Amino acid sequence: MTRSWIADTSEEIEHPPIPIGLNKMTVPRTMMILSFITVLLIIFSSIWLALAALSFQDELNDLFPKDGATEADLKEEGRWTWETDLLFDTCDSRLGDWDWPESLAEQDEYFLYPGELRCDWEHQGNGDRASFVIYNRGNSTVDLILEIIGGGVEFTNEGSTNLLLNGLEGDSVEIIEISLTEDVTEKDFSITATHVEFNPSSMVTLDVHLFKGTEDKSIHVTDGDNIEVHYILWDADTGEQLDEGDLPVTGGDDARYIKGFGWAVIGLDIADDRGWITGPGTTHTVLLPPPIAYGNSDGHELENTWLRFEVRIDRMLV
Repeated sequence: MTRSWIADTSEEIEHPPIPIGLNKMTVPRTMMILSFITVLLIIFSSIWLALAALSFQDELNDLFPKDGATEADLKEEGRWTWETDLLFDTCDSRLGDWDWPESLAEQDEYFLYPGELRCDWEHQGNGDRASFVIYNRGNSTVDLILEIIGGGVEFTNEGSTNLLLNGLEGDSVEIIEISLTEDVTEKDFSITATHVEFNPSSMVTLDVHLFKGTEDKSIHVTDGDNIEVHYILWDADTGEQLDEGDLPVTGGDDARYIKGFGWAVIGLDIADDRGWITGPGTTHTVLLPPPIAYGNSDGHELENTWLRFEVRIDRMLV
């Protein structure tokens, strides 16, 4: 007679013994193999990510080639080595934290200006233009991101408020045309110049107060326009008049003259008549530091002189 507590099958069949090898060795071996494969996958993934990062870095270097300069190389007297300016004789201390030198020509300083600038721009209607200047006073080539903040103005050739300036060599100058895209009565905007590698800590700022003049003009001199101007030239320090006359000039880079002269006429204005202007045309008064005057003419009597030019448009030339 069987009882409920007596099994129908033998102990060996109901509870078969587990082989010693599987019980003690097979599981650890499997775990070791899986761990080894995991380590290999991690190593492979790390190598792949490193190669991908290097490839991405190479692509960035192609877009923004490094000049090899450190932050220390790009600073002097606690300032970044580039300066910005608007080519009008209407600029002063941006934050009111510095005074003009008693003599501009006799400065024995690393920079042209004691600090950042704030400039006034009187415009003659939508489409008017001005010349924005970047001086690289250091020895290292720099790549800069330029940005106009505040709206209503853009870099003319780009049709945009942003511009990448690659490869501005040491001790060199770049002048860029900006243009008004709105009919503005009065507003303030800024132009910043920031190193691509040390962004945003390397930002250099120019503030501009923009306001409307008494007359609207429909034609504004731009880069490449041929015009005729009347000019008067003074020594900016002494006020001595050095020259006066009439000259043809091409807006922008004009190899016949000092660099600043061609850019000084950008934004001069006339009405629809492109011939001789009845009545006085618009006038610009500009301050030209030596790098865009005679600073590169070794031995010239005006090599270290800051020039003040008054230029008045007489007519457009076909």
